[in-house]
Amino acid sequence: MRPNLAARVGMWSAHHRKTAVIGWLLFVVLATVGGGSAGLIEMSESEGGAGDSARAEKILEDTGLAAPAGELVLISSRTEGGWKATATELTRSVAATGETARIEPPLPSADGTEALVRIEMKGDPETAGDRVEPVLDAVRAAADGREGVEVHQFGRASADKWLNDLLADDFKKAEFTAVPLALGILLVAFGTVVAALLPVALALTACAAAFGLLTLASHQLHLFQTTYSVMFLMGLAVGVDYCLFYLRRERDERAAGRDPGTALRIAAATSGRAVLVSGITVMLAMAGMFLSGMLLFEGFALATIIVVLIAVIGSVTVLPALLAWLGDRVDAGRIPLLHRRGRRARTGGTLAAPLLRPVLARPGLFAVLGTVVMLALAAPAIGMKTEQLGMEKQFGSDSALTIAHTAITESFPGGPDPARIVVAADDIEAPSVRTALAGFDPGRVTVHRTEDIALIEVPLPGDGSDRRSRDALTELRERTVPAAFDGTGAKAYVTGELAESVDFNAKLKDGILPVFVFITAVTFLVMLFCFRSYVIAVTSILLNLLSVAAAYGVMVAVFQHGIGASLLGTEKVGAVESWLPLFVLVVLFGLSMDYHVFVVSRIRESRDRGADNRTAIADGIARTAGAVTGAAVIMVAVFAVFGTLTMQSMKQMGVGLAVAVLLDATVVRMVLLPSVMSLLGERNWKTPRLLRRLPPMEHGDPAPPAPAPKTPAAL
Repeated sequence: MRPNLAARVGMWSAHHRKTAVIGWLLFVVLATVGGGSAGLIEMSESEGGAGDSARAEKILEDTGLAAPAGELVLISSRTEGGWKATATELTRSVAATGETARIEPPLPSADGTEALVRIEMKGDPETAGDRVEPVLDAVRAAADGREGVEVHQFGRASADKWLNDLLADDFKKAEFTAVPLALGILLVAFGTVVAALLPVALALTACAAAFGLLTLASHQLHLFQTTYSVMFLMGLAVGVDYCLFYLRRERDERAAGRDPGTALRIAAATSGRAVLVSGITVMLAMAGMFLSGMLLFEGFALATIIVVLIAVIGSVTVLPALLAWLGDRVDAGRIPLLHRRGRRARTGGTLAAPLLRPVLARPGLFAVLGTVVMLALAAPAIGMKTEQLGMEKQFGSDSALTIAHTAITESFPGGPDPARIVVAADDIEAPSVRTALAGFDPGRVTVHRTEDIALIEVPLPGDGSDRRSRDALTELRERTVPAAFDGTGAKAYVTGELAESVDFNAKLKDGILPVFVFITAVTFLVMLFCFRSYVIAVTSILLNLLSVAAAYGVMVAVFQHGIGASLLGTEKVGAVESWLPLFVLVVLFGLSMDYHVFVVSRIRESRDRGADNRTAIADGIARTAGAVTGAAVIMVAVFAVFGTLTMQSMKQMGVGLAVAVLLDATVVRMVLLPSVMSLLGERNWKTPRLLRRLPPMEHGDPAPPAPAPKTPAAL
């Protein structure tokens, strides 16, 4: 029978080793250098938003009137008026930096013990974080040595600086922690240095090339600032996993007595094919995010598609070329104890078989137990609350930025995060428009006559995201603004941090259904075509949904309600980052195919060799248990590293994905999958009539011929 595509590509690479390896290295270098020279383009406020808040930001961007980066400085004293000397010195020092456009006189509190100083930074607000350091130094210097006085600063520029520094530090932490972790796990799995280095090296070069290509693509599709972190997370996880599956099968076949060429051909035809199917499924699932209609998710989709595509190409081309070149040297650098352990695992010394016996003996009971466990974990997701977490929540309650935000909000409600009304008119000086503007606090209204634009700040009661703040925003949008500007001909849109969060969530609710329908349909069709079984396809979707639901439940329990948060080194923030549910849904639907395709392909391979349903299930899961466990441990470790980062959104993503992969590789693959397939019996393998005319899909190498019986003379 003609070899499948993965086998043909793998064998070509094995016979053209130099071309495959040099071509790969040249591609990585060109992509990296090209991306580095082009530079990254990030999305603007309006591109990343939705609804009225995005329309307001777009008006400001088009007219060059983007709201200036503002800083608030709270000066607290023990006595009435005790803040005045500090305020005078602070105002003088900040003005001397030359980085400010305006400094408002101190606004005293009702009891006179506190005052709020408003500062506007010069220049482009997008780059204010790069220029705010002198202002921060001036504020700190003014407060130094003054007993009985406390100074807190919060604003867009200081938050941007904090965020940029934090992202750089966190990315380094993730890179320098995740890579050694993955390498250590591979050393345990393979017991040799060279075999462990191959997957890590290919994954890192794939990430490097993907970074370069994504940077080039950002000139057409502008990106969110955390997109690179997401790409590295996905690239390292899938890149290592794909190589692990391929390399593990090649070593298994050699341990079974196959010659190197045959072992490599079988690995290419089986694991190579599973990598292709898995990669295609992941990329198609990620493409579903383009249906959300939001640039944020389009960037995530593009980033993951690029890195997964490159990881797949590397796994089915460069890896077989390197394996053919290395030969027995792939076992170089043996670690004695670990190497012997790896040999026992490859020759059948695995715990999977005894663990599967009770599951296959009583599949009904274990199917119910596994489902109950997953549904119990998923239960908290029913009350999920999502929001765009503000800077004060992203950094944790003990960060200086959060402490400052809390102090300012308590003393001057609505100060740090006011709503902003953007008014655009044909003539901003028209009597009707001027009358409407006069209905607002004159100190909060800024009129730009040349651009025919007016900006109005409206402080919101509450903490900026609670019920009081939301009710006030609704009142402002639905009653106050329409009543003020009705009949004036002006367009008025409300923006601000809370407004952006509300609009983003509303857009997500509209976009999640088409994305969900798309990825479930894609998963069904790919699995149907791959295994010629609608039962396998439906089972795949249901098991994926259980994993996603459980991940949602854990995220809500930990981050929204605070259950077990301290054990994970985090804290309760009262909500889940708004973009995460859709992102986790798509990523998990894609990543679960890594294990599902690999495991079910091995089950089908055993089935095609004549085994009955239960024997095929036991054999397929037992033979893939080592690779699946190693791949799962690597993914969980990589995702868990992101759970240790400072930003709350990265913590939530890391914990959610780590928990989901852990459950997927244990409860789903070791309990639910075998029990459900056992209960379904022969129905697993029924091919729909429409697919019976298609050529059969080969899921493995033909069984080796039985040895000829020995003659009496030979005996």
